[in-house]
Amino acid sequence: MAENSFDDRNPETEQSFASLLDTYSPPEGTHIQVGDKVQGKIISIGKDTVFVDTGTKIDGVVDRSELLDEKGDLLLKEGDLLDLFVVSLTEDEIKLSKALSGVGGLHMLREAYQKKIPVEGRIKETCKGGFNVEVLHRRAFCPLSQLEIDYIENPADFVGESYRFLITQFEDNGKNIVISRRAILARELEESRKQFYKDLTEGVTLEGKVTRIMPYGAFVELSAGVEGMVHVSELSWSKAAAADAVVKTGDLLRVKVIRIESDEKSSQKKIALSVKQLTEDPWLTAADNYHEGDKMRGRVTRCVNFGAFVEVAPGIEGLVHISEMSYKKRVFNPQDIVREGDTVDVLVKEVDPVNRRLSLSIRDAEGDPWLEVPEKFSVGQSTDGLIEKKEKFGYFINLAPGITGLLPKSNFRLSSKPALIENLGQGDTLSVVIAKIDVAERKITLAPADAATEQDWHKYADNHQAALGALGEKLQQAMASKKDRKT
Repeated sequence: MAENSFDDRNPETEQSFASLLDTYSPPEGTHIQVGDKVQGKIISIGKDTVFVDTGTKIDGVVDRSELLDEKGDLLLKEGDLLDLFVVSLTEDEIKLSKALSGVGGLHMLREAYQKKIPVEGRIKETCKGGFNVEVLHRRAFCPLSQLEIDYIENPADFVGESYRFLITQFEDNGKNIVISRRAILARELEESRKQFYKDLTEGVTLEGKVTRIMPYGAFVELSAGVEGMVHVSELSWSKAAAADAVVKTGDLLRVKVIRIESDEKSSQKKIALSVKQLTEDPWLTAADNYHEGDKMRGRVTRCVNFGAFVEVAPGIEGLVHISEMSYKKRVFNPQDIVREGDTVDVLVKEVDPVNRRLSLSIRDAEGDPWLEVPEKFSVGQSTDGLIEKKEKFGYFINLAPGITGLLPKSNFRLSSKPALIENLGQGDTLSVVIAKIDVAERKITLAPADAATEQDWHKYADNHQAALGALGEKLQQAMASKKDRKT
């Protein structure tokens, strides 16, 4: 026999034959069947088809449309791993899909149930408690609660639509098939959530949609199945703004992630967000925007025993001390003048941006009524006043808003009927004459306005000329003139 003739006993020939056999035979463990779940890398992306390495000599193909996201974009790339199911198998092609579909027997449905393989189904009609769905030309039932994760308002809207389902119940040889889409959605949601968490870091800026508003803040959807919360204190620089006054459900917000915490009760994370940290702190420019003497309007945010806080701009809050609330009356309780939520005019008294303080005045914004006293009142003028307060030494008489004079008790005797004055009460009206005005000291001295006897006037003028000043001189002149006429 020639040296180069075929000899199956030759070790080298046996090794070459084994190698040749391996070339045409699929490697051990790579045999697949319809219904199998395979994981493979994307090796090529075409216009309508994506090619996947199945681990065999035949590449798998999947329709590109199955791999698009909700926006219609393909976010996958070559080298990415996919989990798919074998829906058909020929010598030339392995057809892959996210779900089993088309014509299939009971064995395929049973296998899909046992291996938790998604199946494609078309909703035929609504029925009591859910939907009748056609799956592989078989009738299946999907409970209403198992079609969506969220509550379904109008079930009829889903009739005619096709979705992927999991078989959750397979009984009576396929006569009783119950399916769920919610399980698939929950699984996809969890995968999407994990991917989002993987890329999430504190300090990043995101955009989300307001889904719920609570008294303590607003919940914002950042990605499918992922929500964060903006506490009311982080919605705005304003301390007084309620959450529903700042945002509305459905609003799109730019937010900053300020804290990420794991939730021990679930796989989700607690994400704290901020809106205000994406805007400038208003106190940084307070010195440029607010000056002593500026008059502006603000909202009362809270009342305390020593005054009231007024917000003149979002995040800029000042104090109106109780002493700065009114010229017109003495204030003992700030809530006698203002209430939380009131809109008031204020005057800036002092700006302290370093300590984030603003001193305000309501009374100066309204104007000091004492500035008009020289024009409205004069010594010797008679007027009516309201008894504001009775003291042992005399009565405080309100002559005009913010203007109060004192009728000393020693002056009661100048009246022709001092007993009547003694019997008057707080709130009663009394006619008086102005005896003395001291604008600098904000004091007006009063005397009764009714006529007294000539003897009483002489006695009073002699004893109290210095106290009455110009009024005493006028009274003396009047009485002297009266005496001359009698003679």
